[in-house]
Amino acid sequence: MTRAQVEDLDRVDRALLNAFQGGFPVCERPFERAAEALSARGVETDGEDLLERTRRLDEEGVLTRFGALIDAQEIGGTATLVAMHAPEERFDEVAEAVNAHREVAHNYEREHPHLNMWFVVSVADPDRVKEVLAAIEAETGERTYDLPKRREFRVEAKFMLDGPIPEGDIDLSHLGSDVEPSGRGTLTPDERDLVLAIQGGFPVVADPYEAIAAELGADPDWVRATIKRFNEEGKVRRVGVIPNHYALGYTENGMTVWNVPDDLVSEVGPAVASLPFVTHCYERPRHEGVWPYDFFAMTHGRSEAESRDRIEQVRETMNEFWDVRDDDWDTLFSTRILKKTGIRLEERADANTSEGEG
Repeated sequence: MTRAQVEDLDRVDRALLNAFQGGFPVCERPFERAAEALSARGVETDGEDLLERTRRLDEEGVLTRFGALIDAQEIGGTATLVAMHAPEERFDEVAEAVNAHREVAHNYEREHPHLNMWFVVSVADPDRVKEVLAAIEAETGERTYDLPKRREFRVEAKFMLDGPIPEGDIDLSHLGSDVEPSGRGTLTPDERDLVLAIQGGFPVVADPYEAIAAELGADPDWVRATIKRFNEEGKVRRVGVIPNHYALGYTENGMTVWNVPDDLVSEVGPAVASLPFVTHCYERPRHEGVWPYDFFAMTHGRSEAESRDRIEQVRETMNEFWDVRDDDWDTLFSTRILKKTGIRLEERADANTSEGEG
């Protein structure tokens, strides 16, 4: 979808995209309930219309999928961010070697004078991270720098459009049956099967939960209750439409990195995370002599100017806590997507499944 096509999205399309990037109801007749909420906000629609719009937006690539955004860390295993240097004359060769590892989920070329390749390693067994990185170093002859997440302050990649419900503040996640957290750190076999069934998205049908239940041979009420419980437990970050931010015009993303004084990270983190355009915000380790930054904040914009303005707002927020110097921060713009397969959950879910639990 081009920028011109995005501008052709009508008022109801925009309301749907803004309102339900989270908070979509996990209950019977979910599209009807969602349509009622939009109509109550002055956006007239019905369940059948909303379903057809969701299907069309999905088919046109405006959505990456419709369904549950799973928090892989809560399902089991671990993931880590890794940086490395790939010499210009060998860049494609190094990228091919890195991407050949099935544990590498995402890989980006980013603008930096030294660390120009950034990728995510996802594994079921945390000890495997060192093995994968050792193999990559042996194959490429280049050192890797592991940057695991120490603290997460925000992960909420929502992309709003001009139009109704610009704050995206409709939340129908309370609808449906009452649920209680399980208190378990592991999955049951049935829960594992459900995670794998929904990781790529829900069927775009009038009752997706009925369709998922039919696929699994499960009780639809159990499917609805379990997805709702996963949402409350954090295994699912949110349920709704997951937009393709490039299709919505958010083509500029900047990974800002900061050398925040250790004693200020706890204060700076929530302040930066409160900025609505910051989609990811973490504390990560430094690497002496190579990487002086301990704080990451990802921003997205619809133009280079908007992106740079948002980065400046992050800097101004930082400056409220200490005198930020030019060498205290940097922005690494992505220049090329080298690999993007998504986090493979099957092995991680399998490793965190207890056969003895019902």
